[in-house]
Amino acid sequence: MDRLVAGMDVGGTKTQVMVLRGDLPLADVTVPTSTWRTWRLAGDARGLADLLRSATPELPDCLAVGAHGCDSDAQCRELQTALEQELECPVVVVNDSELLVPAAGYEAGIGVVSGTGSIAVARGRNGQMLAAGGWGWILGDEGSAAAIVREAAKAVRGALDRGRSDDPLIAALLATLETNEATKLGRRLNEGRGAAEWGRHAGAVFMAAENGSTLALKVVYDGAQALADLVKILSDRGADAATVVAGGAVFAGQPLLFNAFRAAVLACSPASEVVLLTKEPVLGAIAIARRAIAGSQSQLAI
Repeated sequence: MDRLVAGMDVGGTKTQVMVLRGDLPLADVTVPTSTWRTWRLAGDARGLADLLRSATPELPDCLAVGAHGCDSDAQCRELQTALEQELECPVVVVNDSELLVPAAGYEAGIGVVSGTGSIAVARGRNGQMLAAGGWGWILGDEGSAAAIVREAAKAVRGALDRGRSDDPLIAALLATLETNEATKLGRRLNEGRGAAEWGRHAGAVFMAAENGSTLALKVVYDGAQALADLVKILSDRGADAATVVAGGAVFAGQPLLFNAFRAAVLACSPASEVVLLTKEPVLGAIAIARRAIAGSQSQLAI
């Protein structure tokens, strides 16, 4: 009998749930993460469990979750235990960037996310999670949508302080923030609380780069370099950098960032295969759930 498996991709902005019996899709639902997330363990476990129940009346043989905010093995285990208590079925929880490598069809590698936030995650030689980045848009998340807007605003501030007002990034940022007064940039950004709100202006930065803005190009290239630096950090800590899979909405939607990231990775690790994920990351959760079932069956056979 085909096994019922479920996967969840929990991002900072949206959460996708997919349920399959064998290769037959039974459910594919996407909701804003803000509709269920409480940032409290019990509340988040209950919210995810309710989301799964709304997608399928039958408990899966295994649920795999890639969760934004689970940035250590301990945090993954805590959510896994809470979900198993809520659902009474086997659960595997990993960081959401860990979905990228299996979603792309690889067994091992480094996953790098550039979306609302940014992070790079891999597994070390002894199986422990290795993470770099993921500190949030206030402290870091370089190369993410929110950080690109943050750095663009700083670049505009610096240009205007030096009496330079002709760069296309200045007009683009003012337009997306719906103001014609440069002195109000900080105030307008401060009104948009949260990474997702800041990140929605990132498209203006990339558009300015395409229009020849030297300021915007530097912001994008610096972000790409910072993301490539995360790969080197993990490689230095023992991660296998033979395969690097890039995913997330910014990588997927902005070829300029991915191409600059790929070039920066190859500059320090020429043997790496740098891949842009073209499939839905939630498929990585499905792959992880299937591997967990296969591993359990192998143990039972022994």
